[in-house]
Amino acid sequence: MDEPAVVLDCTGLQCPMPVIKTSKAIKDVEVGAVLELLATDPGVEPDMQAWTTRTGNELLKVDRQGDVFHVLIRRAK
Repeated sequence: MDEPAVVLDCTGLQCPMPVIKTSKAIKDVEVGAVLELLATDPGVEPDMQAWTTRTGNELLKVDRQGDVFHVLIRRAK
C-alpha cells in the first residue's frame, strides 16, 4: 500500500465536514497519490464510499483503530 502524501485530521468533526475537508485537500495531492483521512464520525465510511464513487477517486481502505477511522483515498484525476 502506498504511503499517504497527506494526512488530513478530521477527528472530532461531524458530517459533512470530513467530506468537505477531503474535497478540498484532495486537490492539493498529486494524481495517483494517496490521502489519509482520520475521522471519528462513524458515518465517514458510507460518506467516503459515496464521495469516491461520485468523484471518481479510489477508496483504498477504511480501517478503524479504536475510535478513529483511517481512510485511504487515491486521487484519480
